[in-house]
Amino acid sequence: MILMNKVGIIGVGHVGSAAAHEIVVRGLCHHLVLIDDRDAKAKAECLDLKDMGAQTLSHTKISAQDYSLLSDADVVIFSTGAVDRQGPDRMQELNWTKQTVYDAIPKLMATGFNGVIVSITNPCDVIAALIQKVSGLPKNRVFGTGTSLDTARMKRVLSQTFNVNPKNIGGYVLGEHGDSQFTAWSTVSVAGIPLAEYPGTADLDLAQLTKEISAGGWAVHSGKGYTCYGISSCVSNIVKAILTDEVGAFPVSTYSDRYDTYIGRPAYIAGSGVVKPLPLNLTIDERTQLDQSAAKIRKSFLENAVVQAAQ
Repeated sequence: MILMNKVGIIGVGHVGSAAAHEIVVRGLCHHLVLIDDRDAKAKAECLDLKDMGAQTLSHTKISAQDYSLLSDADVVIFSTGAVDRQGPDRMQELNWTKQTVYDAIPKLMATGFNGVIVSITNPCDVIAALIQKVSGLPKNRVFGTGTSLDTARMKRVLSQTFNVNPKNIGGYVLGEHGDSQFTAWSTVSVAGIPLAEYPGTADLDLAQLTKEISAGGWAVHSGKGYTCYGISSCVSNIVKAILTDEVGAFPVSTYSDRYDTYIGRPAYIAGSGVVKPLPLNLTIDERTQLDQSAAKIRKSFLENAVVQAAQ
């Protein structure tokens, strides 16, 4: 089967280049377009990937630094980022990353682009909301990776706790991709068995597990200066779901009518973007945590992100 589709990546730093590598190795698209504000960086990544592509099983056409090529792209990954954050709070990045939205998104939309935008850029939920506002695209066609990586970290922590394959862990981390995120323990299962009913869970310290899950990102960032592999796997899986019209369930940052903001929650993803959110039967405490997380995201968006909306 020949895949005649196109993916763009705006921002090919550590995360964007890792995503590009993942997409080429997996042969997810026919044509990959790289864009960055550093011309030499984008062209170097393009050349490096072409060298690797000469040895991969599938072939991907790779181009760089031409926005016009994105006019008919199926998906654009937005992965601009700042790596000089001095603490775990991703909101620290907003003052810089919001400017990249105001710079890049109008250029993208000027090409006639009408596909799906998946944003990785932090703070993930606020930036996804800003991209939707600036682009004018329907809300279902703009979303962020949300708590996909946080959910993967939860699965890693629990798989180590129970000595099982992470793929045997079900459930979701919800809310902000940031400090107010939380594991919805009522959704978590091990090999299909609800966590509360799984053998050996009576003495589980959920508070300690929650700290380990939440600290995972900063543990990587503080050690190497950035994260890239986990999130690149997350976004490549999401891109695959879009390109193949998979209707797969992912914990992504989508617009919520209830909260009037973007927030991390599971939703079905397919060719048109977000199909619909999954219904969740949360506990009262979990619903309260989700309410609080949504309020934090919306406040940050209104007070700190929309400074050029009229331009």
